[in-house]
Amino acid sequence: MTTVTEQQTRPSAAAKPVRWAADAVSTMREGARLRLDYSAQSLWRVDRMIDDLRREGTPQGAVEGVLRGLGAYAGEVIVRQTGAEWWASGGEHWVRTPDGKLWDPMEEARRCFAGDGSLRLLCRDATSGLN
Repeated sequence: MTTVTEQQTRPSAAAKPVRWAADAVSTMREGARLRLDYSAQSLWRVDRMIDDLRREGTPQGAVEGVLRGLGAYAGEVIVRQTGAEWWASGGEHWVRTPDGKLWDPMEEARRCFAGDGSLRLLCRDATSGLN
């Protein structure tokens, strides 16, 4: 017997990541004086900021919420540029682009913090050929 996992699509699946992204935009504007405008170019600044947090020796546990918010922000950049949709299952959230591929921007933010990822490159890969 095959078990089918229930998938949620926008708007219900988008509720949390859209809120996380908006919170990150607000926090960066107020705390870091960094303006984020949901453009692919803004992800350069986000990658640099995550890199700065890592270089300062900030424990990942202390920035997990920030990384989640910045990953959601990158996901929302992809959604807005390509018409992608947020998908959720089991508490995890992904972006599904029109070509059917699933992207995990929150995990990419964690990888970026570990020194092995880039939200800018994730966006580039997710949007290439779709615009």
